[in-house]
Amino acid sequence: MKKIFLIAIAALSFQFLQAQVKKVDRSKKPAAGPAPVITFNDPVIYHLSNGITVLVVEDHKFPKVRASYSIDAGPVIEGDKAGELSLMGQMLGEGTTSMPKAQFDESVDYIGADVNLYSGGGFVSSLTRYFDKAFSLMTDALINPSFPQASLDKLKEQTITSLKTSERSAKAIAGRVSNALSYGKNTAMGEFETEETIKSITLDDIKQAYHNYITPSRGYLTFVGDIKPEEAKALAEKYFGRWSGKKLSLPVIADVANPAKTEIDFVDVPTAVQAEMSAGNLIKNPMNGKDYHALLLANQILGGGADAKLFMNLREKHGFTYGSYSSVGSGRFQSLFKASAAVRTEKADSAVAELVHEILNMRDGKITNEELAIAKAKYNGSFALGMEDPSRSATYATNIIINNLPKDFYRTYLQKINAVTINDIKRVSKEFFNEQNSRIIMVGNGSKILPNLARLGYPIKKYDKYANPVIDAPKEANVNESSKTTDKVSAYDIVQGYLKAIGGKDEALKVTSINSEISMEMMGRSFEGTNKQMSPNKQATEIKMGTMTVFKSVFDGFNGYMQQGPQKKDLTLDQIKEFQDDKGVIPQAYYTTGGYTLDYVGTGTVNGEQTYRLKVVMPSGKVSVQQYSTKTGLLLQEDNSSKADGTESTETVNYADYRKVGNLLFPFSITRNTGEQSFEIKITSVKLNEGVSDADFK
Repeated sequence: MKKIFLIAIAALSFQFLQAQVKKVDRSKKPAAGPAPVITFNDPVIYHLSNGITVLVVEDHKFPKVRASYSIDAGPVIEGDKAGELSLMGQMLGEGTTSMPKAQFDESVDYIGADVNLYSGGGFVSSLTRYFDKAFSLMTDALINPSFPQASLDKLKEQTITSLKTSERSAKAIAGRVSNALSYGKNTAMGEFETEETIKSITLDDIKQAYHNYITPSRGYLTFVGDIKPEEAKALAEKYFGRWSGKKLSLPVIADVANPAKTEIDFVDVPTAVQAEMSAGNLIKNPMNGKDYHALLLANQILGGGADAKLFMNLREKHGFTYGSYSSVGSGRFQSLFKASAAVRTEKADSAVAELVHEILNMRDGKITNEELAIAKAKYNGSFALGMEDPSRSATYATNIIINNLPKDFYRTYLQKINAVTINDIKRVSKEFFNEQNSRIIMVGNGSKILPNLARLGYPIKKYDKYANPVIDAPKEANVNESSKTTDKVSAYDIVQGYLKAIGGKDEALKVTSINSEISMEMMGRSFEGTNKQMSPNKQATEIKMGTMTVFKSVFDGFNGYMQQGPQKKDLTLDQIKEFQDDKGVIPQAYYTTGGYTLDYVGTGTVNGEQTYRLKVVMPSGKVSVQQYSTKTGLLLQEDNSSKADGTESTETVNYADYRKVGNLLFPFSITRNTGEQSFEIKITSVKLNEGVSDADFK
């Protein structure tokens, strides 16, 4: 009987739900509900005598406390030491004057805490019962760092490896060049780290940076969680109260002008498989400005998500990209408005046109009530959801102090969002989305993109991956099929300059075999190996870990194989063609003998050294863009792209540490970067015309 009763109730419920469903018109989006009412408690605020502002937010739901210390130093210019602040922040976690790193990390782990240090302060989180100890560890690292030289050496090496990994990333290049050109390379917002700046940083630089910027001045200490305000104040006084340091003042930064006329700033990355693009301009968007809330909504409508104009156009309508978005900065200094996308190479020019078209739509006021309602609903929901985090109220209180905002700024936030009208959106779009004086940054394969990009009518300026202007070769006149020349420099001259720099073409042609011993480290393990070459194109490489062969590659001039562990595969037809590209063990000596196409494609820079860029199309179709020092003539870098079995692959190879072997110079350091990983190959010995025979290529 009970079972029958339950079935009857379920049936009635189903009928009721069906009746309700019939009343819903699913062809129309449901109307947005009223904006949620936001209520939150202000943090308790104290001021220490040394200048630190303490903010405390009680939340006793869980027996856990978080604290963070942040220093409002503002943008800092590092110049030729770019990267020192980041390294200094990392060094704060490398041990204290009373505790080496291993002991410090063990102490943190023992109580299950989380402690992090960085150039702008520190963070700690732990269970309430261990918080005093955890907080003392964070403050000890912040106030009493030991700065061991060995740790700096390790961190510099890791940073340089990371930089090399990102060297051929079109996305990383686009971000770096965009900031450098928009703000200026010699500004705090436009400068960037390079291998050269990182290598120049000394331990004294780290200590000076610490002295200048780690201080109680302009410091904000926030406690959130299971702690009473008076307890938090006592901890702040106990561990920070007697701390003193340099007095900071917020830097005054002059505004930077946008271009007088919209221009395309192009960076040629021949190995890029797609184009990274953005269009934008510098803006001033203070949080206490009259346009702040309207500009947030305008950006949401233009490129804030998957239902915004850019996404619906570039992805849904045209299929140029996986996604296109926009962003607007805010705060006390100039920031960037930017609309961006990663697009298919062959559609780069069309994507620019559509992206600019949507910016113009915003400026022309082509905005619907529905678009505005969706944007408001998203801000209402995200703001209310964010308030579930008790630390948000402390963040808001800090923002109010730092940005000189009205005390009710966040309590009235949603009221101001919901009061924005379509006319407000039109007004701020016209004022801030600047189509006439903006920069269109494009990073990609120039040979495929530039011919079509010119049709858009914008002036095109070329830059290298470090935002240095690229000087195009003057009008070319053919000398022969394999070399193009100009009034100033030719592909032929670059090749001959290299051969002269390493010891002369005649000496290079005398070398019929090379026998090299190599070593390298990957994923914390050491490898040794040999690389043997014999003219015209026989090659054999074997890499070992101890006595075990982990990789082997053999090519006899016509066929070959690759072996990784126990797995052995014959070379594919595409791989055989690429192995046959080399006509001798020093391939440059044969570049002008036929089969190669050479083009001088302007100047560049590698680690601060000016270069001539030589594009070489191999007999297989593989493309190599090689950079030769304008000063020494030596090969410094090459970007290689090839296509095998329908898959395009790219790599960047850097050459350094040239040493004399016999009568010729050879690089003894070769760094290979495939995007996913970067590793350096050290050449430990080189023998010319000895120790190599046909038997090595069987």
